[in-house]
Amino acid sequence: MKPAAAPGRPAAWTRGLLRCGLAAGLVFVAAFLVEGAVRDGYRPLRHPVSSLALGSRGWVQAANFAVTGTLFVAGAAGLSRAGDRAVGAQAGPALIGAAGAGLVAAGVFPTDPVSGYPPGTPDAPRAPSRTGTAHNLAAVPVFLGLPAAALCYSWRSFRAGQPGFGRYSAGTAITMLAATALAAAGFGQAPRLAGLGGLFQRASIVTGFTWLSVLSARALRLAPAARAARPPGS
Repeated sequence: MKPAAAPGRPAAWTRGLLRCGLAAGLVFVAAFLVEGAVRDGYRPLRHPVSSLALGSRGWVQAANFAVTGTLFVAGAAGLSRAGDRAVGAQAGPALIGAAGAGLVAAGVFPTDPVSGYPPGTPDAPRAPSRTGTAHNLAAVPVFLGLPAAALCYSWRSFRAGQPGFGRYSAGTAITMLAATALAAAGFGQAPRLAGLGGLFQRASIVTGFTWLSVLSARALRLAPAARAARPPGS
């Protein structure tokens, strides 16, 4: 019997964990939108979300990374416990959990100043610091691992005869990867993209984190149907 199919407390735990995945994107996006709106010298279209972890109020974004990363890990555990073929393969939850760990690490290791934020800093550091390098490494499972998870679910959905969600997941992966590449070029001060790096990064984040919310909501919806469809003792 799958964990999601067990009655009582195990199923309640699974639903609670899935709700964490459902809330993760909303929490993260709402926090960085509010914080970015009140920061002097911060330009959301130009500056990365990670730059909000710098300065006297940097603890707010650091906490946002930690809370959202924890919600990601919990959501991944819920998806793994749900475990139905119609929901996704086990590689997907593992990649989502890795993205959550990356978010937590991104809060521990602040990014280097980039694109002139905080005010008075150069557009690009002469050499990356150790903490900046650690931050960039922590971002890999977020901006590459999450698209990989979406591709896992896309493949699984097509095999399960659910092409609509399969196409949505594939589109999420492609959009995230393309937006991430454009954001990297912007933060690298490519002449035509330097003023839009933050916009492209936000497009990648919103796309991927919304997908996780949809995936978690879908798992919540499908799990009760799977329990009802199984005969007792199966």
